[in-house]
Formats: sequence, C-alpha cells, structure tokens
Amino acid sequence: MLSYTCKTAIKAVIYIATQSNKQQKSSIKDVALNINASEHTVGKILQSLVKQGIINSLKGPSGGFYIVALQEQRPIMDIVNAIDGHEVFKGCGLGLSKCSATHPCPIHNQYQVARELIEKLFRTSKIADLTAPIEAGLAHLVG
Repeated sequence: MLSYTCKTAIKAVIYIATQSNKQQKSSIKDVALNINASEHTVGKILQSLVKQGIINSLKGPSGGFYIVALQEQRPIMDIVNAIDGHEVFKGCGLGLSKCSATHPCPIHNQYQVARELIEKLFRTSKIADLTAPIEAGLAHLVG
C-alpha cells in the first residue's frame, strides 16, 4: 500500500524525532545508517519533508535535521500525504483501474476494511506516539 519511499520517510521522521528529544540534530548519513536506507534516498526524502514543514533543517557545522514539539503532534498521515499523496487510500488492492463497489475485484470488500483501518491509524497516530516506544526500547526502526 505505502511506497518504499513513504515507509522510509516515516522511519526517518521517527528517528529524527527521537534524536531531537535528546537535543541532537541528525545528518543525512546518520539517518540513513540508523534506518538502513541509502543516503541518496534519505537526502531526497528529507528535502521534501523540510519543504512540507514536517521537519526542519539547519545548515552549518552544528546543523542537521530536527523536529520541534509542535511538529511531533502532527499525524503520520501528514508524512504519507507529503510523499505518496492521499490517493494511496483510494486504490484497488489488486491494482485494477476500474475497481468499485459496483464493479469489485475479488478482494474489494475485505481490502476496503483493511485500508480504512490503516488510514485511521495514520490519521490518529502522531509522530510523538511512534517515538515513545523507540525511546523506551520497546520497538526499533531496523530489522
């Protein structure tokens, strides 16, 4: 459902938030290393997220990427919309272009239920909600 880029963006934001909570800024290299992604991909993603106001960046020797408390209250859906757009929750589970309630694919009804649950999760979960388990050692970003 979510693209690789979107999943990487969510992990990057969570990592940056955990570091920001320690009053530290993160470099592209640091983010890429800690979420197991390429520096090139992470660099492009972080630029996009800065433009969208989801994270911040500061240039210079003490610069890097960071997030402030107000941004941590943003829903994960903001990241999804910035990278994949809202249409990710509208498509057919099998990728058919003409799938609808009147012309359903074989998994239409079941997929619709799952898609709505995932969309609700991303709308109601805030960035801070996903950083807490990481900081407590109960979850991780690489595996």
